[in-house]
Amino acid sequence: MPSLNPLDVAMNRARILLIKPSSLGDIVHALPVVSAIKAQWPEAHLTWLVKRQWADLVERADGVDCVWPVEPTVSSWITEAMALRAQRFALAIDLQGLFRSGIVAWLSGAPIRIGFANGREGSPFFYTHRVPVLHADVHAVDRYLSVAAALGVSLPSTPRFGFRLLEEDLTTVRELCRRRGFSVDKPWIAMSIGARWPTKRWPLSSFAAVVDQLYEAHLGPIVMIGGPEERAATNQLRALTDRPFIDLSGEIPLGCVPALLSHATAMITNDSGPMHIAAGLAVPVVALFGPTSATRTGPYGDGHQVLTGGVSCSPCFSRVCRHDPELECLHRITPTHVVDVLRRLLTDHVPCR
Repeated sequence: MPSLNPLDVAMNRARILLIKPSSLGDIVHALPVVSAIKAQWPEAHLTWLVKRQWADLVERADGVDCVWPVEPTVSSWITEAMALRAQRFALAIDLQGLFRSGIVAWLSGAPIRIGFANGREGSPFFYTHRVPVLHADVHAVDRYLSVAAALGVSLPSTPRFGFRLLEEDLTTVRELCRRRGFSVDKPWIAMSIGARWPTKRWPLSSFAAVVDQLYEAHLGPIVMIGGPEERAATNQLRALTDRPFIDLSGEIPLGCVPALLSHATAMITNDSGPMHIAAGLAVPVVALFGPTSATRTGPYGDGHQVLTGGVSCSPCFSRVCRHDPELECLHRITPTHVVDVLRRLLTDHVPCR
């Protein structure tokens, strides 16, 4: 790969396009790239192209100067790519690695376009510089940071997830939670029972047993975190336990989720987007992993614990389980083990936020 000298393109005053349209967890994983770039080139102007549904979260990313929303249609991608050309970007960084993101980088007119050498759908064809991925089992955060390193950016010893915790967001969160009868400023446990893949969902009966045990141990209140699509699952959960919990599914605007989770004592969660937000905020996480790899996409940083069932076929990275018994990788994780691990995390955790 040809050498990139940031001085040659006056990167400290350049306009930079970052292409990372989705999904929620991947967007969180890309935050340290923004922090590293802005630490190296504080006067650079950084625009982040993102799917509109995630734009409110990127608005809370420290170091992002402009959020450029795009709709999930081919026509929208092409239209926005042509509009981006007028911004006269010096550099386009494609962290998505798909045909659409690669062609947007090319159509943007940026003379330097960088992405992964193993990008899918022919995306590397559109780059001027290609970053090799030496092995698959590297965390997404570190993989994205390798692109920044290829640009000559000095990487910090500890990646920084730069969430902007706005006072107006916290005011909104406090008022919504006050109406539900609890205060975010007192200890509470966040719980995320949703996940995009059915194979990543720990059984609801197991979550119900955890709710029971936490209530009996006087650890709580327990607060369900998720989008409107999780309401059906939380209703099913309520039928499985007579212990109280607070359901905020669909209640908290996406942009306010970092402000909410920044006040959580800990989180119990499937492999999900909210898990990555909590981990990025240094909230202790107990994560339940089945078909996916914690090495690649687990909660990043210290102070978290990933639990798996220890089944030989895991991680299979499959949205359909073909193992017998089905989803053994998750079913072998017991509620008692989850609660015991949570207790240890609460004992060991020293707040750093």
